[in-house]
Amino acid sequence: MPRFMQYTKGSIPYFAGDQDDRVFILQKGIVILTSVDIETGSSVTDQVKPGEFFGVKSALGHFPREETVTVLSEASVVVLTVVEFEKLFSGNKQLIMKMLRVFSNQLRQIHRKIGTILNVIPEDQTTGMLEVAQSFYDDEQFRSCCDVCLKILKRFPRSHIKDKVAKLYEDARIRNEKMSARVSFDEVSSDTSNGSASCFDLPAFERFAKTYEPGQVIISEFEPGDAFYLIQTGTVQLIKCVNGTKKNLDILKMGEFFGEMAILDNSPRSATCMAKTRVKCLEFSKENFEVLMTGNPQLALNLLKLFCKRIYDQKRRFRILVIKDPQARLANVFIMLNEMYPSANPDSRICKFNVTVADVAQWAGLSQDVTRTEINRFVEKRRIEVFDNYIIVSNISDMKRIARAAEVAQH
Repeated sequence: MPRFMQYTKGSIPYFAGDQDDRVFILQKGIVILTSVDIETGSSVTDQVKPGEFFGVKSALGHFPREETVTVLSEASVVVLTVVEFEKLFSGNKQLIMKMLRVFSNQLRQIHRKIGTILNVIPEDQTTGMLEVAQSFYDDEQFRSCCDVCLKILKRFPRSHIKDKVAKLYEDARIRNEKMSARVSFDEVSSDTSNGSASCFDLPAFERFAKTYEPGQVIISEFEPGDAFYLIQTGTVQLIKCVNGTKKNLDILKMGEFFGEMAILDNSPRSATCMAKTRVKCLEFSKENFEVLMTGNPQLALNLLKLFCKRIYDQKRRFRILVIKDPQARLANVFIMLNEMYPSANPDSRICKFNVTVADVAQWAGLSQDVTRTEINRFVEKRRIEVFDNYIIVSNISDMKRIARAAEVAQH
């Protein structure tokens, strides 16, 4: 059962950094949330209004608290466990859509900040999509290049770059045909590790089913968003184009959503989604999104949890990108990797990460030349060892000291 609690003036229900799975609803009183701005290092204060939730993202995602909660005047608060919150959420259609839109907007804001830092904001949508197509072409993924080009020509038939897109498409088409003639069926066979059964029993939605072949682009970054997808079988690769280079963001599997952000906030796509294996997914329009979410609360809850994870992951990356010193930025990448893939022995200072220098450059938002130079400095001081497919950090505590010193100096 939810608990009703009274907090006196000056009380602190939780501190930033706490591990706490409670969700709160303010009934009356004055409560503020104090967090640290990632870019400036200054304190940011937000006041909670009566009837509003706080502590949701960290509780659902099981992440450390991002803010400290302070009671400024006597407050009445409803405290729920995650299970109690999920039950409340699932039974309230208005709450479902409100929280999905709030979390989607938060994630979109972080994407925009990252795009600004990396200077990946194109002058218009067609130019951005052309950059995506060109990045596929440069990596000899000609089928994917063709898919993006066709999307540009279909959605923007009067674009000022249509002739350039058409030329790229024809060149990629010819190269794809030549390459396809040399690839056997076995080489592009589907990954069936997820099984053929849908994660959700949704027979009423079978008419929305679509299938995609390996390498086929389902949605392109910067494309207008008018549909979202639920994977039934196969895996989908999320990709972001950063200054002409593709960065792999995630691999989505059976039962996961993609494309939902553009539906919720009417914005262009923030990433490219490509079929990694043969994929069967349900394609839903913007018009029936709310009906699907409110009629299937478990799907909405899964999506809300996915937003929590993505917001946390993107904020973690944003903290890396705002570091000005390149050596400290790389140190923070290794710290992040250690958080993502902790050592089996928590007392060990030595960490092995299955990444390349190119991978580290992408995480850090640095050119490969700059990254190699800074990596060599680490190597010379015997702080890391670099191999073809992995990197060993001799003492992760050294990386934490480097990153912390740079953070103090910067702010």
